[in-house]
Amino acid sequence: MKFMKLGTRQDTFYTEEATRSLASEISSDLEIRINGITYLLHKLQFALLPRCGLLQRLCSGTPEPTTVTMELHDIPGGEEAFELCAKYCYGITISLSAHNFVQAYCAAKFLRMTESVDQGNFVLKLEAFFNSCILEGWKDSIMALQTTVKLNEWSENLGIIRRCIDSIVDKILMPPAKVRWSYTYTRPGFNKHEQSVPKDWWTEDISDLDIDLFRCIITALKSTYMLPPQLIGEALHVYASRWLPDATKTRPLESSEPREVVSDKESQRRVLETIVSMIPVDRGSVSIGFLLRLLNTANYLATSPATKAELIRRSSVQLEDANLSDLLFPSHLGQQVYDIDSVVAVLESFLVVWRRVSQEASVEESQVVASIRRIGKLVDSYLQVVAKDPDMPLSKFVSLAEALPDVARRNHDELYKAINNYLKVWLISHKKKVRLKV
Repeated sequence: MKFMKLGTRQDTFYTEEATRSLASEISSDLEIRINGITYLLHKLQFALLPRCGLLQRLCSGTPEPTTVTMELHDIPGGEEAFELCAKYCYGITISLSAHNFVQAYCAAKFLRMTESVDQGNFVLKLEAFFNSCILEGWKDSIMALQTTVKLNEWSENLGIIRRCIDSIVDKILMPPAKVRWSYTYTRPGFNKHEQSVPKDWWTEDISDLDIDLFRCIITALKSTYMLPPQLIGEALHVYASRWLPDATKTRPLESSEPREVVSDKESQRRVLETIVSMIPVDRGSVSIGFLLRLLNTANYLATSPATKAELIRRSSVQLEDANLSDLLFPSHLGQQVYDIDSVVAVLESFLVVWRRVSQEASVEESQVVASIRRIGKLVDSYLQVVAKDPDMPLSKFVSLAEALPDVARRNHDELYKAINNYLKVWLISHKKKVRLKV
């Protein structure tokens, strides 16, 4: 990360209760109040007013010996940002980086520390640092962009967000062979020193961003049509893994949740719905396993019906690519282990399209028949597993078994195995209940 140091004087600010003062033989004649903190400063002796156009205007017309008191509660970045600007005026050493650039720049603009007020002023130095260091760096651009969340309106109006996004997108679109900067990539088995730069080298770093900023970057990347949809899909997968809960390891929803848990779920719900809205329309841009995990998480977080419907539709389009483990996600309602309701919903969505296509097929042993038989084999394998759940309702088991058309099965051997599994579990469970009654 790049740094810029300004000033040479030692920091002589000190705190007494809620007051920040400067160790000086000169008496204070300027009192500035910001969010419960009072600063006792000097108007002219240390170039504070000569470099701050706003303070000049607020102090104009006051008699010279008079101590001026003003309130700057609306300064962007609050007291921390103001103190950076004040220390710059006093010549006290400050260190600037992508972590604090945004708050310093917004505060300096607010105080009007521009060239029209004083040559070589703070805004000019900050802009030079932004252009030559932050925007030139990969992680610096991301860090600066992330800090705009707390000063969103100011950052938007001053063009910081747009310029950071442009810088990040330009670097992502660079051919991997030309990437020379440091990036985070923690995939198992990958060695940065021995292997070439992977195409998805950038996905982990941008996953640290707020969902709205992440969405802006993905939208900008999609608009260029320069990246394959699978690479966009991988970025969404990495972000989801970073910010969404693993619904396979969470407990079922309770009627009353602590307020902080509810707040977390609301935030996660928004992340999930935004991710779903960004999935490229291309089939295979994300895997069927990822879509089904999102559907399971959507059920856990109780997302909007529209989001669930879209995930069901997208999953049904790629259902042929699924394997048994993709379907074995837990239920978050009731006592049953597996979420058979979602599997039925995906299958029914698949069958709506399949029936329409099958009406146009003239040969029975066509691709259409091969397709439904792959699904039939998958469903029967799934039924054999869920049948072992003692809390699986018979109605749900039957509805899934009967959902498939006759042509989906060459024979019923696998279905008989599933029924046999169900009956064995039912008999064991029934015997236990009889013993308890006795």
